[in-house]
Amino acid sequence: MLMSKSDRPARLHYGPNGFRVLSGGDFVTCAVSGARIPLDSLRYWDVVKQVPFASAQIASEALRPR
Repeated sequence: MLMSKSDRPARLHYGPNGFRVLSGGDFVTCAVSGARIPLDSLRYWDVVKQVPFASAQIASEALRPR
């Protein structure tokens, strides 16, 4: 199987039930930790701020009311 690794960030639009790829790439960068998140592993994001999170714990902390 031939797989291409372009090693470039993707641009996404985050919706309430999924995301849409605006510009192709392999990963997005976590808004809090700066970690690279492969698109097939992306599960957490903020629809309003349009930012991704690397884990449920990071998302919960970032989205917790202050």
